[in-house]
Amino acid sequence: MQFRSGVFIITEERHCPLYNVGEELHVDEGVLKLPAAKPTCLTLTRDLIELASEDVAYERYLQGSRKKTKFECGGCTGIIRFEFKKEKEFATIQMKLLAASERREKLKAISHFSGLLRRIEIFQPLSDDDLLDLTTLLKLHDYNWGFPILQKGDPASNLFIIINGRVEVMDEDGVTLAEMGRGEVFGEMSLLSGDRVTTTIMAMEPCQIASLSQKNFRHVLNRFPALQVFFYKLLVSRITTINYQRAEELASGMVGQLADIPPVELCQMINSNQKTGRLKVEVGEKKANLLFNEGELVYATYNSKEGREAFYDVLALNEGRFKFVHGLSLREMEMDILGGFMGMLMEGMKRIDDVF
Repeated sequence: MQFRSGVFIITEERHCPLYNVGEELHVDEGVLKLPAAKPTCLTLTRDLIELASEDVAYERYLQGSRKKTKFECGGCTGIIRFEFKKEKEFATIQMKLLAASERREKLKAISHFSGLLRRIEIFQPLSDDDLLDLTTLLKLHDYNWGFPILQKGDPASNLFIIINGRVEVMDEDGVTLAEMGRGEVFGEMSLLSGDRVTTTIMAMEPCQIASLSQKNFRHVLNRFPALQVFFYKLLVSRITTINYQRAEELASGMVGQLADIPPVELCQMINSNQKTGRLKVEVGEKKANLLFNEGELVYATYNSKEGREAFYDVLALNEGRFKFVHGLSLREMEMDILGGFMGMLMEGMKRIDDVF
């Protein structure tokens, strides 16, 4: 079977789990090249094989029309649309050499970028090839002093990695809570939990920062297990730090809104402080009841569900009122735990991530 060469560019995307607008798909003498560092979608591959094997010019695919042909890939959880992109035609040797030079400069820039990442501790477990693939997913930004890189209330959209410079973490009153420098990351808590950004991140000096989109962040976690472990440990560490700051509130019980303290942080705080009591949550007419014995979850019910499934649903809530009450009955304290708390917490966050 003969396959025609061609380049396609993604122009629209709705909930596609893999690819982004602007990424290119190459068919080159029977070889399919998908965006770097991305897994292969068999549905898309099948569609491209059909297009490449048709004995019709791409430009004339629609009944001889000279308009750019639009194609569509669907059938999984999302949909993408892509168009045929005509390759540049170089008439002279000089132009071909120029194009080759431009490609070398682009590879040189990527290589330099990966060199910057190599000096950062979290990327040291990756091989050189893996680091180059990761680099193609990142975007490099320069920020001036005083620029608000993230603001409280922003939706979760990117992971940020500080390549050079320093930033400060500020509360809503402008008080500096912490400072971060080269090699540190921020934005991961919102990406992993699905909640909005809870603090403002401001550049303390001119900064160079790499960003990774939410979708590509999921690819990175799936492809590189070492990074997955790092980010979840980082999440737990930062939640634990917050927990110590709120431990005194738990000593006498606590009432509040989930918009202020998301369920993931709230439950992890109860676990890390080994508290015994019941967490009651109200969302309109729906009510949840979670029982903790020395920080371990022993019972959960929410909206007609019980056990782990009820717990996972509660973790996904982003509004409602909660109240933590100390103490359990003797019968409740004899209940078996529902499972390893951190394992259930990570499964709940993964389900939230899959939804978004």
